[in-house]
Amino acid sequence: MSGSWPDLVAQGLGLLGAYVDQITSSPKQIVAHVAALIGVAFVTVAAFVRTMIPLRWMAVGSNVGLLIFGALHPSIPTMLVAGSLLPINVWRAIEMMRLTQRVNRAATEGDLASIWLKPYMKPRRLRAGKVLFRKGDHADRLFLLTDGELELVEICQRMVPGRIFGEIALFSPERKRTSTVRAVTRCVVLEIHESTVRQLYFQNPAFGFHLVELLAERLSTDVHRAESRTAEVERALVEVTGPKAERDDAGR
Repeated sequence: MSGSWPDLVAQGLGLLGAYVDQITSSPKQIVAHVAALIGVAFVTVAAFVRTMIPLRWMAVGSNVGLLIFGALHPSIPTMLVAGSLLPINVWRAIEMMRLTQRVNRAATEGDLASIWLKPYMKPRRLRAGKVLFRKGDHADRLFLLTDGELELVEICQRMVPGRIFGEIALFSPERKRTSTVRAVTRCVVLEIHESTVRQLYFQNPAFGFHLVELLAERLSTDVHRAESRTAEVERALVEVTGPKAERDDAGR
């Protein structure tokens, strides 16, 4: 290595000073570098943002800053990259905002889940008697019944259109179906893979909270059903053992 460390530091400071003088000597270069600093600042802040919509707008701000820098400096590669990413990020940000508005409108109509999920779901048609999945099957999809009638076989419960199902097994540790679902009539169901559901969960807290509410509601229903069955069994035992106990007492 030629030269000592003090010489290298001095050379570096000299080059930096010359670069600063070059920038400050031209208003266009000042604007270009301020825009670049703003773009870098947006990128830095975006690294700490957890929700998707602010993250997209941060990316838009960064793209604008770097696009201005690329045009004024000039730096053709920077301008091309930022110019290519700008419309993509703007489109995705507007798309997410529109989806959020639709969710807010749907909140008053009680149709939150379908508004969120339908654009990402694929249809599947079932004939009458067809089993969609069986108890104990591996769970990797969430379903929405849009037409026809399904039955939860083990508990003899019917499902009508508009019902989301399969969510409990999707988020349980075992990832196993807790009931068999069979088509009572010809049906159309929409399905969505768990990976997409998880992406939606992390992209917007509103959907995450709604999903938690849905899970809590279904679990509460299952608990009430189990309590009702326990009470019926206890009543049946009382009816069976009651007369027997009276006969035993009479025999004594």
